[in-house]
Amino acid sequence: MPALEDKTRELIELEERHGAHNYHPLDLVVERAEGVWLYDVNGKRYLDCVSAYSAVNQGHCHPRILEALTAQARRVTLVSRALRSARLPRFLEKLTALCGYDMALPMNTGVEAVETAIKLSRRWGYDVKGIPQDRAEIVVFNKNFHGRTTSAISASSNAEYRRSFGPFTPGFVLVPFGDIDALRRAITPHTAAVLIEPIQGEGGVNVPPAGFLSEVRALCTQQSVLFVADEIQTGFGRTGTMFACDFERVKPDILVVGKALGGGFYPVSAALADAPIMGLFQPGDHGSTFGGNPLACAVAEASLDVVVDEDLPGNAHRMGDVLMRAVREANSPLVADVRGRGLLVGIETTISARAISDRLLERGIAAKDTHANVLRLAPPLVIDRETIDVLAATLREVLAELA
Repeated sequence: MPALEDKTRELIELEERHGAHNYHPLDLVVERAEGVWLYDVNGKRYLDCVSAYSAVNQGHCHPRILEALTAQARRVTLVSRALRSARLPRFLEKLTALCGYDMALPMNTGVEAVETAIKLSRRWGYDVKGIPQDRAEIVVFNKNFHGRTTSAISASSNAEYRRSFGPFTPGFVLVPFGDIDALRRAITPHTAAVLIEPIQGEGGVNVPPAGFLSEVRALCTQQSVLFVADEIQTGFGRTGTMFACDFERVKPDILVVGKALGGGFYPVSAALADAPIMGLFQPGDHGSTFGGNPLACAVAEASLDVVVDEDLPGNAHRMGDVLMRAVREANSPLVADVRGRGLLVGIETTISARAISDRLLERGIAAKDTHANVLRLAPPLVIDRETIDVLAATLREVLAELA
């Protein structure tokens, strides 16, 4: 890497001195952003292929969402759920209609929505299915990533996420991702739910075998088990359909969403279910001071409108096909596999994926490795064909240089 310019170096040193070292970021210090572009403190432009892990599907600083944010910020931002808000009803109406459920419980971060789904699944298991108290189990999958709370890492198979953080929350059963027979064997009378990412993003952009989600849905129905889909990263157009489960026309019992719901402006998440399930929550069972606040509702409504009105799922489908085809046609010896759907693309590499991302950064493309040998490409869904072609050409050049 070339020597960092003085301003960049100064800010990185300050962050390293005063901030916890819980991330290993690229040495790109962003000062502003617009659309698919990032600008560093020295004015250099970069194509964003991280998209804050799908939180900016609509592109950076989308003017329609910005207008909604500023207009609401002048009126009222927070009252907590101790009072009713004029913004919450319309947001809930729009969200449930788009997602196809009766009810939603809004939260802030994605992992809070996952925790909501875990609690709701257990409540259903005890009150409806009749599982003995404190015996409920939730089946999860190897290489999953549902967040970093104690419960979420308790469900993880990644030793790095779990080291020295025990004791862990009991009640999670791990099975191999994509193995329907293993899932069938794992389900017992104590199983309340199956929690799954339809495509594992952080785990390496792992796409299950064709028909797997449909088989999981059928098995859950047959065994009286809730199907819970974590679509925090895959939802709202990222994979070329509104939700990744839509690819197989599967409807979860509980849908978990976040990231793009806030349009890159504000953390907004939610768990959705029909009334017989969501109605199990009573006052005091669950909540959040900031969950469903007026500012969040205004931002989320505008974010959903942009996804629908600009057909971001359709654009993700078209641009993702172009990108994956271009990478495959490069026939690089450094590429072991290209997988994904829409604009969630994972390139499995035969060398360090970080080495590739560092070289891409020199050429003005910000892309991040996940694990040691998977480069994840996930630009904002507003990206156009010309920019996709530039991305593909630059990636081919870098692969050729490193081969």
